[in-house]
Amino acid sequence: MKAALRLHSTLLNTTECTLAKSTLPTWNFVENKSVHKHFTFKDFKEAWEFMKLIAKVAEQHNHHPEWTNVFKRVDVRLTTHSAGGLTLKDVWLAKFIDQAESIVKHEHDE
Repeated sequence: MKAALRLHSTLLNTTECTLAKSTLPTWNFVENKSVHKHFTFKDFKEAWEFMKLIAKVAEQHNHHPEWTNVFKRVDVRLTTHSAGGLTLKDVWLAKFIDQAESIVKHEHDE
């Protein structure tokens, strides 16, 4: 997977950004340069578990989100600084982050 992510470090063109928007309907695209999303959890512990899960995968793939955490809210921004905007790496990580949200919320519901 790491090699595949390295191959996708080029900027998305307009058509690719449009397709990415359709696959990430809950994310906000900013001028095709970055994507943002706000997450709200039950409490700080759940928000922290979410961030830990993402941090592990982000570190493995050397692609790190910009984020802030205040109590039970986590705000995430993704962009590929080395490319100067959105790449497939950002789309992939956004999809993983959405899955991480589901995993964490499901585990805490049990």
